[in-house]
Amino acid sequence: MLLREGLTRLLAEAGHEVVAAEGDAEKFLRAVAATVPDACVVDVRMPPTFTDEGLRAALLVRDRWPGVGVLVLSQWVEERYATELIADRPHGVGYLLKDRVSDVEEFLDALGRVAAGGSVLDPEVVGQLLARSRSPLGTLTPRERQVLALMAEGLANAAIANTLVVGGGAVEKHINSIFTKLGLEPGERDHRRVLAVLRYLGTG
Repeated sequence: MLLREGLTRLLAEAGHEVVAAEGDAEKFLRAVAATVPDACVVDVRMPPTFTDEGLRAALLVRDRWPGVGVLVLSQWVEERYATELIADRPHGVGYLLKDRVSDVEEFLDALGRVAAGGSVLDPEVVGQLLARSRSPLGTLTPRERQVLALMAEGLANAAIANTLVVGGGAVEKHINSIFTKLGLEPGERDHRRVLAVLRYLGTG
């Protein structure tokens, strides 16, 4: 309840309109149906059992209202939940640890990207997935793994370049090398980008 009220106030103060703030999955789904918001924030664990009701509700939203961005919050890194969320349609979706909410700017940026149709994965999730990845991901250089991790977090090339303090050309070179090593044939660029992320998540 405290997190919900805190997020409501935070979003309102940032200039967003909060159309509903519900405490359980059933009420949450009714609110989404009634308002069809640009985006929603949902906890993985909700009443009555506090297991995965929130995740199930998030998956229903993605199925029934594909235009609604979904940002899921979790207390711990749960890889299965992250892969379930992005497996079929890795757009307009995010998975963050609750600790990230304390960085207001980072949280608002993540929500904005999800609402705009982008994707956001918590760096801790990305790190764990990369740590257990096997060939052909094992053939990537350390720098290529960094680039792939940032791609998975939803960053565009310019943002990746800024994060790594390199030029845009260097980022392009690393991404093309990633595509080659993962056996992704030339084609529509965004499609290959998504496939690269899904490949290391183990869903493609």
